[in-house]
Amino acid sequence: MNQRNTLLLTVIVLKFLLQYFLIIPEYELHRDEYLHLDQGNHLAWGFVSVPPVTSWIAWLIHALGKGEWVVRFFPALWGALTILVVWKTVERLGGGLYACGLAASCMLFSVLLRLNQLFQPNSFDVLCWTALYYLLISFIASTDRRWLYGLAAVFALGFLNKYNIIFAAVGLLPAILLTSQRHLLLNKHIYLALLLALLLIAPNLIWQYRNNFPVLHHMQALAETQLVNVNRMDFLKEQLLFFAGALPVIAAGLFALCSHAAFVRYRLFFFTIVITLATFTYLRAKGYYAIGIYPVYIAFGAVYIAAQVRARWLRGAFVLLPVVLFIPLLQVAFPNKTPERIVTNPEPYRKLGLLRWEDGKDHQLPQDFADMLGWRELAAKVDAAYAAAPDPESTIVLCDNYGQAGAINYYSKMGVKAVTFNADYVNWFDLNQRYKHLIRVKTGGEREEEMKETGPLFATGYAADSVTNRFAREHGTVVFVFLDARVDVNARLEKEIAEERW
Repeated sequence: MNQRNTLLLTVIVLKFLLQYFLIIPEYELHRDEYLHLDQGNHLAWGFVSVPPVTSWIAWLIHALGKGEWVVRFFPALWGALTILVVWKTVERLGGGLYACGLAASCMLFSVLLRLNQLFQPNSFDVLCWTALYYLLISFIASTDRRWLYGLAAVFALGFLNKYNIIFAAVGLLPAILLTSQRHLLLNKHIYLALLLALLLIAPNLIWQYRNNFPVLHHMQALAETQLVNVNRMDFLKEQLLFFAGALPVIAAGLFALCSHAAFVRYRLFFFTIVITLATFTYLRAKGYYAIGIYPVYIAFGAVYIAAQVRARWLRGAFVLLPVVLFIPLLQVAFPNKTPERIVTNPEPYRKLGLLRWEDGKDHQLPQDFADMLGWRELAAKVDAAYAAAPDPESTIVLCDNYGQAGAINYYSKMGVKAVTFNADYVNWFDLNQRYKHLIRVKTGGEREEEMKETGPLFATGYAADSVTNRFAREHGTVVFVFLDARVDVNARLEKEIAEERW
């Protein structure tokens, strides 16, 4: 094995080790992960919030035993493959061992270490953006039309994973028109590749059409409840944090795209980042939507620095800077401290805005961390109530949100199939079963209100238990038990499902 392959293998192994060691056992899976895992039990060509790829991976996770270590393996794998693609991009641009090592350092010690801890579409999204840019670079370098069809396939796979990749195209097309590469649009294989991409994504488009385009309803709800709280300046500030240690390398890459003779044919990438970031800023996008933009500029920058910088100490400084700047982020960006320690010393988190949730307010923990607590407790308490029910098979577990339902279904030892009128669960009710009893999981602990509202519909009702973990976002969530319905439970469920569907 040569020196280059040895270094690459070392980086990949280190990547996997860090993904597992930068999270402590006190934290469980994230709220969103439970929804994606449940989608693997209901395979379809689309879902309310995401396309189908994540559900395919979730199905595989279930087949492999669905342990938390398996769940965390796949985003770590996508992160490792992203580093590999950047490495190959450096090689395609003519970079040697130093350029590859510099790019690997910038990629390894970055926001990807946090992103790649979570089983969400985002890790695969970044991989697809990076691969898309690599394939375009390869086509420009070689004019081999096979790269175009590979690009179409990657775009389609990215689209079937997360619609966010559309913004990669939004940034690329005007950039192509603004540069000498506009002649690419005269190549007939561009349009055949577009046709291939359309054919590959067609099943999801058909599903969207048949289901009244739920993605539009999801985006509207997202804009009204979350994106409205996004500050454009905060979005731009976040961009500086994602690859903080790589900023000089990214800046070098942007400079090289404007001035370096070897990169003239790739100049469209300078305009691509400007257009894409401007679009995201205008739309008040969440900061992490843009993470997939940066890896390719790390590749450009690494190759340029390797060609221009000869002083060993300066070369070493470029490689070590991501590591040095990663150390303070290590203290705040990962769930590697107990909630008690964070609450005792919140200032480092507050200074970086990490305590601000999507509601625009500061809380005691970062939202992502609070979303990783209390789920096992909730599932165990629902299991206890379910086991005590006189007829579990005629008992429905109804939750307030997808996190509750997904976590209960993931951790339950009793085979509970919880549902909610939230997200995709509205399509997953089994109304062939006649229900007489209800276990109601209610956010906010409004016990008297729930008893007044639901209690009269049943012969017996009481609050069985609640989530006591004070650091969990679900703290205070109550498990109610209602027995012997006085109404037709199925009819009421059917009516509400019809009202909640888009």
